[in-house]
Amino acid sequence: MIGEDEVTCPFCNPGPEDVLLRNDLAYARWDAFPTTEGHMLILPYRHVRTYFDATAEEMACILQLIDEGRDMLEQLFCPDGYNIGVNVGGAAGQRVAHLHVHLIPRRAGDVAEAPDRNWGEHQWPPVSEF
Repeated sequence: MIGEDEVTCPFCNPGPEDVLLRNDLAYARWDAFPTTEGHMLILPYRHVRTYFDATAEEMACILQLIDEGRDMLEQLFCPDGYNIGVNVGGAAGQRVAHLHVHLIPRRAGDVAEAPDRNWGEHQWPPVSEF
């Protein structure tokens, strides 16, 4: 993963032109490699590697900006739906070692439909095994 420390991290110390929304502990910016028009990232200011390393206060600030980001995207793009996602670790697709939450506006038909699945055939483990 790139951005191993605050010196080389592309998300630490954002310029004013990068910040769309902000609060005390987090900010939102456009994704440099968007999945769709309006793809936004929400990040803590503190250099935090993963979701599991963030404080409760940082997570509350991130959740606040997800809601504010949605409001902004509704006004700008009128999407039909949203994906909200976090990749944790290289195996999960995290490429920058600074927690970032993807807020991706979706439009009807912009994702190929999944083939029909018969979910009844899958044997899910009992909840007690988790």
